[in-house]
Amino acid sequence: MNSVSELGAELQRARKQNGLTQEQLADLAGISERTLRSIERGAGNPSIDAVLSVADVLGLRIVVAK
Repeated sequence: MNSVSELGAELQRARKQNGLTQEQLADLAGISERTLRSIERGAGNPSIDAVLSVADVLGLRIVVAK
């Protein structure tokens, strides 16, 4: 994955695959729905904690590599 927008698209795909609405996922991840929408669009500058919380709920692992 090379960009924030690709990360957002992957998280959105996983959310839909898991049958969750944005509202449900945001609640489970402990973030606002607005923050989740921003992450999925690849917009703004979400905290790494927010992204990791979403990934954790979806059973995904985020790897940072050089």
